[in-house]
Amino acid sequence: MKNFFIILAMKILHLGLKLFRKNGGNLLGKIAYDWNSNIFQYFKINCPIIAVTATNGKTMTNNAIGHVFKTAGKKIISNQEGNNMETGILSTLLKNCSLTGKIKADYLVFEVDEGYVPVIFKDLKLDTLVVLDFFRDQLDRNGEVESLILRIHDFLKTYTGNLILNNDDPNVARLGQANPDNPNVHYFSVAKYAYATEEMKEAGEGKFCPFCNTRIEYEYYQYSHIGKFKCPNCNYGENEIYQLATDVDLINRSFIIDGITYETKFNSIYNIYNFVAVVACSRLYQIDTKTIQKALSTFVLNNGRLEEIEINGIPTVINLAKNPTGCNVSLRILNENDEEKELLFVLNDNLADGRDVSWIWDINFDTLNQVSRIITAGTRAYDIAIRIKTAGYPAENIEPYLDLHEAVQNFYRTNVKKYVIANYTSLQPTRNEILKLNRD
Repeated sequence: MKNFFIILAMKILHLGLKLFRKNGGNLLGKIAYDWNSNIFQYFKINCPIIAVTATNGKTMTNNAIGHVFKTAGKKIISNQEGNNMETGILSTLLKNCSLTGKIKADYLVFEVDEGYVPVIFKDLKLDTLVVLDFFRDQLDRNGEVESLILRIHDFLKTYTGNLILNNDDPNVARLGQANPDNPNVHYFSVAKYAYATEEMKEAGEGKFCPFCNTRIEYEYYQYSHIGKFKCPNCNYGENEIYQLATDVDLINRSFIIDGITYETKFNSIYNIYNFVAVVACSRLYQIDTKTIQKALSTFVLNNGRLEEIEINGIPTVINLAKNPTGCNVSLRILNENDEEKELLFVLNDNLADGRDVSWIWDINFDTLNQVSRIITAGTRAYDIAIRIKTAGYPAENIEPYLDLHEAVQNFYRTNVKKYVIANYTSLQPTRNEILKLNRD
């Protein structure tokens, strides 16, 4: 009866929040979890659970999978707003269950913080886990990336469900051998694209084979440590590929798998990997090709993740970047455009961001292409301004502002194309401040 009354109380609280037009985030889950940390065991779920985890790309991939399944006519329950720790997942379940804990859906699709996969799925039966990448991120919260990999590796030792892995990330591909008795391991890969390099251009991890400690050799790098690799000693990295994307065309925003062309609204190699994972997951559940094509061609994510908008006629690209790799991917997209442009970089150091911002020194500001002015903002506006200056960018073209409103107003005093990079807690305030300009 305890769980019954917890759910009843959370339903009432959820109704109250809706009356005040508040989402509540993970509030319902936090309260319920504090009352009973074993409440996950109470839910009655009779459909597959699909989870997406990674350092970067969880939200994009999770929401795209949900969009494909919805396009196929399936009923989906998903944490599309994020909230990807145990209290966030619990909030989503509480909003969508009956008082007896029954969930009615064809699929549950969750993005899950990489540190919480073992926590959440000790009580919920996971059918498919998609793992995209691992990078350094929020060291003061997560620690070194190896500790996260080992945590998921330990979970996978007894896992026998579907496992979809990025074969081009040596930190991810190694997980396929966590349980040698699991026959349901599937790898995806992306063939060399136009801007791939023979040398690593950004900070990366996983330089040594996790099985024999030999230095890994790369044929090419797509970005960071993502690329075609192999251990010269034990051939680690040579796996049978379930879904291989070729003919990546960032201008026309398309790629090909098995002779079938998929078009998207996004133009970065980073998102091509996300969408190949989406195709791999969708094919596992027998979603037909035409449905996947239609869904990917119409999918958008209007929440600041590579969002393209016009502000009073000025083209603007907004992207979340909360670690060096995310920032460097955003700068790659900026640099691939040869037009004159301006950059707004907003950096906070709130608790959810991580207090340690030393990671900004791994961002590649020394190769900026046609960037005529940079404005910095956020609680660490001067830190990021100094970092950009030390990379050789002209100091007279850098404008730091502690006040976000003032920063945005000055950013749009010119009419050239705008790029915006914002970290976790600064993203939505920055986006909202920019959107206000269209309403003024």
